[in-house]
Order: sequence, then structure tokens, then C-alpha cells
Amino acid sequence: MAEFICLFAKDSASIVIKQPKKSPLFLRMIVLVFAMVCGLFICSVCLKQFSLQTSQLVPSPVVSHSLHVLTRIHYPMPQTFNRAECGHNPVRFFAILSMQRSGSGWFETLLNSHDNVSSNGEIFSVLERRKNVSSIVETLDRVYNLDWFTSASKNECSAAIGFKWMLNQGLLANHVEIVDYFNRRGVSAIFLFRRNPLRRMVSLLANSYDRYAKLLNGTHKSHVHSPEEADALSRYKPVINSTSLIHDLQETESLAAKALEYFNTTRHMVVFYEDLITNRTRLKEVQEFLSIPVKDLSSRQVKIHRGDLSDHIKNWEDINKTLNGTEYEKFLRADY
Repeated sequence: MAEFICLFAKDSASIVIKQPKKSPLFLRMIVLVFAMVCGLFICSVCLKQFSLQTSQLVPSPVVSHSLHVLTRIHYPMPQTFNRAECGHNPVRFFAILSMQRSGSGWFETLLNSHDNVSSNGEIFSVLERRKNVSSIVETLDRVYNLDWFTSASKNECSAAIGFKWMLNQGLLANHVEIVDYFNRRGVSAIFLFRRNPLRRMVSLLANSYDRYAKLLNGTHKSHVHSPEEADALSRYKPVINSTSLIHDLQETESLAAKALEYFNTTRHMVVFYEDLITNRTRLKEVQEFLSIPVKDLSSRQVKIHRGDLSDHIKNWEDINKTLNGTEYEKFLRADY
């Protein structure tokens, strides 16, 4: 930087050279850093406020086993009763999609042991309710509007409302319209299958036999609540068709795969009966999937066919020979 030269009057015989003042560079740097810190702080505060406002408007996402989607909540206004003080409590819609003798009855009693869950049974077992798409939609609307009454109905303060639906009860035949309904109304699907379809086959045949034999004092029971009743029903050993066995197992697997393919765009999770028995944390995951408070769930139902499969199949040697060496050999050894 140039020096300043100051000339004085004539009577002054000297020339004074003054050095310029030094630039306060370090002060300027401090001011700049301070401004940047203030700017970052203001931006972080604004972002936090924006995030808080957004979280108040949009519910937290619940991850299903297939989709990252938001849980849909509803505020039904039933025509048959007044929800009273529970009218402001949100309700989630669900459906248990399964096959006969896959543990869906037991699973449903577990859900219904929750104070805020109403699962209304196998409502589409009645042909009239599934004769066409219109009757199906009308039935669904009644259920999800809380105008469907069963012994499981908790009415006013239900936090999750649903039912169980077998794949062969018009579900797959009308899957396009039903998937559209589920997505439009925000219905969450819970697929319940068995890992061991051979045990399901034993249960199917034994239950079909008891419809006519009525082994419990002349009464048919699909589910029992005591070990004595379970033992009485398990004494019957069905004969399984070994000729068509592999084809039948393949058909069962194909049906489950087809259902998952058809409902792939819905919010859903897949649960296996065997996992529910051996790992009760799966029940916690189901409750989290439904966005309901997690509680200990219980059921009075007792498993009928316990122990080795060889104790429950009359032509066990034929079945063992048929499946040995195939991909289905593992079903011979599984406990559940």
C-alpha cells in the first residue's frame, strides 16, 4: 500500500511521512465466520419447524413386507349406532387372507383378544355375500363402516376392524376389483399360510370326516378348547392319496403364489402359522403392522394334531415313500 506524504507550509522545513493504518483483516474474518454460523443456525431452525409441521400432517410410514406405504386411518360413521366419545378415535382396516385349515381361526382369536381389535370371522363363507362384485363390495362396506355385528365386535372403540377371507371364496376370482377396493379404502392385507402343506392336508381330511362322524358326542367342532377334545379328534387317521400328492402340494403352493402376485400392489404382510407358534415376536410385528398398541395376545384354542406326522396318517409308509427324495421330503419331518 502506498505511503501518504504530507507537505507542510513554507515556514516548515520538514517533510513528514505517515504510515497508513493497518487493515483489520482478522476482524473482518471474525465477522464473516460469525455471519456464516448465524446463517447455518437460522436454516437449521427453519428446517426443524418445517419437519415438525410436516410430521403433524402426515402419519408415520409403516413398512410392510413388500411396500413402503403409509398407514391409512379412518373415522367410520356407522348407521346402526353412535360411536360417542370414540368417534374421534381412528380405525384401521384389515383382512386376513388365507386357506382353510391354515390356522386362521386360531390367529383370529389371538387378534380378538386385543381390546381394540374386531375380526369378524369368515364372512364370505356365505355364498350370497360373494355371488358378484356388487354383493362383495356391499358386504365390505358394512364391515368397514362398523355396521357388521358378531361376537367379536367391539363397536365404538375399535382401533382395527377386519375379518378373514379364504382364497377360494371369490377372492381370487374377483381380485382386480378387490385389489382396487383395498387400495382405494386403505385395507391392509395379512396373508396367513402354512409352511407345511402336508400337515394342512391332514387337518383338512380329518375336519371333513368329522363333519359327518361328529366324534365329540355327536357334535362337529372345527376348533377345540381342551386337550381331551383334541385327543379325541386326533384319533382319526386319514388316508392321503399318494398318487396325486405331489400335484396337490404343487397346487397349494401355486395358489399362494398367485394370491401374492395378484395383491402385490396392496399394503400387505405375510405370516406363517409355524412362525407364530415358534416365535411369538411375530405377533408383535402384526400389531405394529396394524398400528395398534402392542399387547400380549392369547387364545383358548388347543392344537389338534400334535407330534410326528407318522402318528396322524394311516398310509404313512406310502406317503413317506412318495415324498422321499423330492423337494417335499422336508414336510415329512417338520413338527408343525
